[in-house]
Amino acid sequence: TYGGTSDYRLKKDVVSLTNGTATIQKLNPVKFNWINTDAAGEGFIAHELQSVIPEAVHGEKDAVNEDGSLQKPWGVDYSKYVPDLIVYCQQLRKELDELKAKI
Repeated sequence: TYGGTSDYRLKKDVVSLTNGTATIQKLNPVKFNWINTDAAGEGFIAHELQSVIPEAVHGEKDAVNEDGSLQKPWGVDYSKYVPDLIVYCQQLRKELDELKAKI
């Protein structure tokens, strides 16, 4: 199970998300090969994602050890943009229903 604390009693200043379309349109999903294994992957470049959904990225930008090896490389918490995906789907559904009503 993957989850986190979400109890309403721990939150304040709650407002509905309304910009799912704008956020999702800015994302740049990519295919790539990992340098160390050459295994194929799909996802995001953390440095790009950070400018769109900063809370989805963790690590230390461009940090290296004295020997040049990576230190605290950036990672992505893919769950952090699920709310934007839901809003985007809701907006698409509303548009679809409006278009169906016109037909």
